[in-house]
Amino acid sequence: MALPVVRTRDEAHLYLDLHPCEHCDSIDVTWEQAVVSVDGELASEYAGQCPGCGAERDYVFALPERETLSPEWPNFGGPEPSQLLDAGEWLWVAELSAGNAPPGDPARERQALAIATRAVAEVVKFIPAGEEVVPDTAFWSARGRELRDAEPGRFNRGRLLVVQETYDRLAGQVR
Repeated sequence: MALPVVRTRDEAHLYLDLHPCEHCDSIDVTWEQAVVSVDGELASEYAGQCPGCGAERDYVFALPERETLSPEWPNFGGPEPSQLLDAGEWLWVAELSAGNAPPGDPARERQALAIATRAVAEVVKFIPAGEEVVPDTAFWSARGRELRDAEPGRFNRGRLLVVQETYDRLAGQVR
């Protein structure tokens, strides 16, 4: 079985945060990252011990063909869509981040809105050139399919771009 590609460290850590310990649901793991060899190919391994129950946790991801460099934070990946999170999960992350932007703490509010902005950009990457809607194949998680099924119109390119622009504008207005 092919390993899913992790495009950046930020994407890996978001994925790990969205996948709590299967024994106690904790996400508070201090992850150790290492480059390892899997079937003769380089891969990225994240390992740590769950502080809640002591379970050893381990995830191995394929490395991208080329490194994704960006001055923007967070840097979730290059122009290709994610293999770790589906389109619905990215939109869920965007809405959760924007909804939890703490008013009265400008630095944390800008950070939350930056995550929301970049997460919406990740949803848009799933829309094929010349199309206007995220295709059904871009939803493989239960959370992602549930979000799409509840309101499919949210996955229209035009609507997504308005949401992304709004989050970005709000982040720029935080003082």
